This record gives sequence, structure tokens and C-alpha cells, in this order.
Amino acid sequence: MSALTDWQTAPALLALAAVIGYLFGSIPFGLILTRMAGLGDVRKIGSGNIGATNVLRTGNKKLAAATLLLDALKGTAAVLVANALWGYEASLVAGFFAFLGHLFPVWLGFKGGKGVATYIGVLLGVAPLMMLAFALIWLATAFITRYSSLSALLAMLVIPVALWVLGPEKTALLVTLLSVISWWKHRENIARLLSGTESRIGQKG
Repeated sequence: MSALTDWQTAPALLALAAVIGYLFGSIPFGLILTRMAGLGDVRKIGSGNIGATNVLRTGNKKLAAATLLLDALKGTAAVLVANALWGYEASLVAGFFAFLGHLFPVWLGFKGGKGVATYIGVLLGVAPLMMLAFALIWLATAFITRYSSLSALLAMLVIPVALWVLGPEKTALLVTLLSVISWWKHRENIARLLSGTESRIGQKG
């Protein structure tokens, strides 16, 4: 029996998908790009985050856009590679661990980003229409409020609900887990939003 159809080997394959996903996700593009551009360590400015929102605080919009794109695509790549090699369930595992890799990269002492871009990239891989819905919710909220964090939090609240209604359930479960973890990572942003001290898009500091 092929290793791909032998259920006894499935845990090993899922573990391999997890490793591949984590390695993809743990690439700290925000830090790499800002250093290559001669802007130093992005972790020493603003929120200290390695994501696109903090890279934007360097004043380099193109670099921030590149960070957003690459942080998203590493999630998509993890999903697509695992799906091509081992199928749907492996792709979900790879997507989950790509997300964890971005949040907790071993190369940076397990101190990474908050995962929004990688969340979007995983969505693109597992539920492309939901990724489009996420983007529309984010853009509309950001246009009205100019809060990046609030835009992401709202989108991450709506998308899992939509997936539980529309299915499939395993994808809905994955995205729900990503949302819960990312909401937890945004707990300081939530506190600042409630106190009215959260930075708006384009605002330094």
C-alpha cells in the first residue's frame, strides 16, 4: 500500500506538513527587508513588531507593501505545497503552522508578528473567496476608522462565522483557531482601542 494511502503513516505526513509550514511561516520578511534597505532593526521602532504595519512606520510604503505581500504568500505557499504533496488535511496543518511560525519564529527567540498578513495568505490557500471578503472588510473598516488593528480584528471575527455557515467545517475550524490566536496577540491593541490611544494608519510611533 502506498505511504500516501496507508493511514498508519498519516501522522508522520501531517507532522512533515507542520514542519514545512512552520519553516515557511518563520521567515521574518519585515526584518530582512528593512535591514537590506539599510533601515536597521524594525523591532526597535514603533510597536517593535516585524509585520507590515510597523514597517510602514519607517516611512517606506513600498517596503511595507512588500512585507505584507511576502508575509501573506508564505502562508499561501505552505498551504499549496502541502496540498500538492499530501492533500487537503495536510494543507490545513501546514497553514496553521505557517501562522504559528510567523508569530513564534525560532530564529527571533519566538518573538514574531501578529499574523494578519499570514492569516490572509492561509485564507488565500484554503478559501480564496473568504480572503477576498476579508480584504473588503479590512479596507472598508480602515477607510472609515484608519485603525489597522480594528480592521483586522473585525475581519477575523466575521470570516470564521461565514465559514461555519458555508463550510467546510475543517476549514472553518482552522480559521477559527487562527482568529482566536490573533485576537490574543492583539490584546494590547484592543486595550489601546478601548482607551482611545491606538495609533492610526500612517501615524508614526
